Amino acid sequence: MTARTLTCQVTAVEDLNPDVFRVRLEGRPEAMAHAPGQYLELELDDDTWVPFSIANAHTGDGALELHIQHWPERSNSARLRELMQHAAHLTLRVPSGDCVLDPDSRRPLLLVAAGTGFAQMKAIIEAALHEDPAREIDLWWAAKERREFYLESQAREWATRYPNVTFHGVSEQGMSDDFAAPHIQGHVGRIDAALGEVLDDVDVSGHDVYLSGSPGMVYACVDVLASLGLEPSRVFSDVFAYAPRDPLVPTVGSLVRAGGA
Repeated sequence: MTARTLTCQVTAVEDLNPDVFRVRLEGRPEAMAHAPGQYLELELDDDTWVPFSIANAHTGDGALELHIQHWPERSNSARLRELMQHAAHLTLRVPSGDCVLDPDSRRPLLLVAAGTGFAQMKAIIEAALHEDPAREIDLWWAAKERREFYLESQAREWATRYPNVTFHGVSEQGMSDDFAAPHIQGHVGRIDAALGEVLDDVDVSGHDVYLSGSPGMVYACVDVLASLGLEPSRVFSDVFAYAPRDPLVPTVGSLVRAGGA
């Protein structure tokens, strides 16, 4: 799809936790069309456009959802918060990005996100389950502490409703005992280390892998998954476009286990 510049209406702004708020937008359905996994750019002023993952699959109703991290010390963040609370309309460029759900694939999905990278995965999961409710999906979501899983209830709902969906929450600062449930697992530490430990004996060559986070986080996870059979043609991330490396997937991976082995 070619990106379009359009004006849309702000219909709701909702705090999801002290650091993340959700914005709901509406516009002409044909203008708001996008593929699951794409992002939009929001105009702050004539010279400033800010990208955000679209957090919902396209359903033809003209609605878009954004998850925005609020950093009070960053000028753009403060301007965004002010804009969202007081503006009735926003100017967008939509859609952008090639990290999208492959509509022709029915391979199991391994989805890895950090922080508000969950937004991109939410859109992918909604689209995948709509197309095939029995599709195997493993969602890995990393945060520094549990309260940063700002839509934990949504991830838990998928794992509860669909026996083929598993939710892994990974917290650097610890996980409470009440996190675990059927198809829901909590892990402590870095996301790349958790992947290496839990998937140690799993062949991921048959999976489609999507990653959303910082370049350091994405490539650390790619390096671990390369040891587990990751297929270079079946791994996707926006990081590959704006922070590429050569090769994207190493021939020999670096399996990270607890204890740094």
